[in-house]
Amino acid sequence: MSSIRRHLTGLLTYRNPFLGIFLPFFLYIFIRYLAPQSDVLLRHAAHHFHIVSITALISLSIALVVGVVGVRQRNLQVLYVALAFISLAGLFSVHGLATPGFVLGPNVLVGAAAELAVLTTSFWLLISALPSHNPINAWLGRSPRALLTLYPLALLVFGIWALNQPEIVAWLPVHEQPLRLLVTVLTILMSAIAFWRYWRSYRYSRFPFQLAVAYTAGWVAVSQFIITTGQAFYLSWWTYHFLLLFCVIACVIGIVYQYRQPGAPMLALQGLFSTNPDEQIQAGISDSVRNLVAATEARDPYTAGHQQRVALGALRLGQALALRPEQLRALVQGGVMHDIGKLEVPGELLNKVGPLTAAERKTIEAHTLAGYAMCARLGFMDEELGIVRWHHERLDGQGYPDGLVGDAIPLLARIMAVSDVFDALTSSRAYRHAWSVDEALSYLQQNSGTQFEPALVERWVRLVQEGRIHTMHNKSGA
Repeated sequence: MSSIRRHLTGLLTYRNPFLGIFLPFFLYIFIRYLAPQSDVLLRHAAHHFHIVSITALISLSIALVVGVVGVRQRNLQVLYVALAFISLAGLFSVHGLATPGFVLGPNVLVGAAAELAVLTTSFWLLISALPSHNPINAWLGRSPRALLTLYPLALLVFGIWALNQPEIVAWLPVHEQPLRLLVTVLTILMSAIAFWRYWRSYRYSRFPFQLAVAYTAGWVAVSQFIITTGQAFYLSWWTYHFLLLFCVIACVIGIVYQYRQPGAPMLALQGLFSTNPDEQIQAGISDSVRNLVAATEARDPYTAGHQQRVALGALRLGQALALRPEQLRALVQGGVMHDIGKLEVPGELLNKVGPLTAAERKTIEAHTLAGYAMCARLGFMDEELGIVRWHHERLDGQGYPDGLVGDAIPLLARIMAVSDVFDALTSSRAYRHAWSVDEALSYLQQNSGTQFEPALVERWVRLVQEGRIHTMHNKSGA
């Protein structure tokens, strides 16, 4: 028995979510079709109301926390997943309150609300799975706080209206064919796409939240199948109610593991609700992000700690410029991820001692585009994406990958360029020794106005002289 348990546990590990998703599907098929004698009728209005209400309340509570995480952590994926659970909570509440014989008499609203709950949940999961630079994703995410406020209000208005006038469902008969079939196909298709994109993202990022949403998307698809083919109030039909509750629990676990801080469990929670930029930023560099950055730097031992130092240097420069807290967080998150695209650069090029050929240099320079695409799939916002893509641009247009000129380069990317080059120069590489701080500052000043923003260089020099910028060695006095 213990051997079977170990094998099942192995199949349900992070590396194989497929069995975890299909297990409830197989259970439903077994009860519904293979062992119909066990599919007993459990018709009780109060039980249905209580189960649905518990699921809705938990979903709403978790959605609010996840929404705060998404806004504070500047992650569109997390924000849209929060909206998915708000949809589930709001419309599932209507589903529960419309239970025949409890609040309303016989009605079609109860079935339609369940269909709409799962449909809208799958829609937001699909939106969350799109790259954050996708036009639809970017347009919806222009005002995250407004979206997180207005959408629940819209659901509340709809719920009150529907419960007072349940006949409005006749306007959109999602519970009747052929519209019900269309809803089923759309829900399963959207959920399947979201599952596959999150599963692919998890395979390279190893972010627990990515895996949790992959499970959630799969279970939403199974729930829709049960809603469509099940017989109301029979045992097999009840399984989808609990399955949706498991979706909420999975995302809670994913959020906890995603943003936990090693040795300081309360640090992440403190940072999420703190108004202090340093506390917010410290919490923002999650253990998962650190692991992904470590995987990048492990391929090039000369750059160990580089991304962290660059991010903190950019933070100090941003603070000196009195940037907004949101911009400071973007600097840090973009900074720690700015070279993440090097995961796709061959290791022999990263550690090559001799000069690079033109083709080899082009391959390395492509890390900006690779990192941009990777971070977009992980839900990073426009400011962070701009840092990752454009931190090697120059004011004179001679940079890469897009040859932007002057103010066309976003301010945060210009800040990052100063911090990145300074740290690179004062760190040893396979092809040269570290420069002294004075030599690095001289380089920045000589290239001020062509490669770097003059005002940023001037402020950076002052910060270094004041000992507020840390380098690989002690010559800075930091």
